Amino acid sequence: MGRLGSEHFIRIGTRGSPLALAQTRMTRSLLAQAHAIGEEAIEIVVIRTSGDMIQDRALSEAGGKGLFTRELDIAMMEGRIDIAVHSSKDLPTVLPDGIVAAGYLPREDVRDVLISKTARSIAELRHGAKIGTASLRRGAQIRRLRPDLEIALLRGNVETRLRKIEEGEFDATMLALAGLKRLGLADCAAAILDIDDFLPAVGQGAVGITAREDDAQTIAALAPILHADTGYALTAERAFLRVLDGSCRTPLAGFAQVVGDQLSFRGMALRPDGSEARETAGAGPVLQAEAIGEKAGHELRAQLPPGFMSVD
Repeated sequence: MGRLGSEHFIRIGTRGSPLALAQTRMTRSLLAQAHAIGEEAIEIVVIRTSGDMIQDRALSEAGGKGLFTRELDIAMMEGRIDIAVHSSKDLPTVLPDGIVAAGYLPREDVRDVLISKTARSIAELRHGAKIGTASLRRGAQIRRLRPDLEIALLRGNVETRLRKIEEGEFDATMLALAGLKRLGLADCAAAILDIDDFLPAVGQGAVGITAREDDAQTIAALAPILHADTGYALTAERAFLRVLDGSCRTPLAGFAQVVGDQLSFRGMALRPDGSEARETAGAGPVLQAEAIGEKAGHELRAQLPPGFMSVD
């Protein structure tokens, strides 16, 4: 974090996609308001990540979620940035030594949406329609409802995916409503999908901010813009994922909601072909968020049949 007399109050690292930049500018604006300073005092540092460069295969085949965070982590540990702004669902289950999740901005709508020129619902898609996605979870959830549909790899930023649907390369795709809202593109959605059928990815809709664990000054500066209830929810969701994750390539979903001082959680694991899904749930005080998530993860793991978990 910038000290007295230095050029910048804080330096924010981010990927260069339009969504990443929109989320980073939102963070900068909130920080500037909270500390009554001009936005120009907060520097945005764009860093290209491995995940941005690898577009020809699913992340699960290329090294996992860390591909979107590794270069930002290195920049932070080298002192080139003070914090990094992430879509929370891209954060690795276990962060590198010395880096912590400082907290989260207020969560947006967690639901997925259908993007299609030819259908207003999953049911309306033609038989054998080609659905583009890079998400194991979304692919399995679609197959669970419509095993006749063809699932094909679609990578790239939101604008790229929208363009490929517009050009007819795919019949449909699914995107997070939160990202579309932050880009002002929510009107592109053909349908908002029900959480009962499309339980979201862990962290979906939440912007997470990481910092160096020993940088108490920066972490304190972030405090006014962080959202406690989102923090509780993400703590439960990430604990659930940590229990199940490891080298797992099984489609997983998890969502926690906070009402007052109580938290409820629902988690799911699916076979990649959508032929089977197992669920778990838990609830309790928000201060037990991590324990609720961990217990749900262990309970779900215990009920999965042999061979259900697909590992590398």
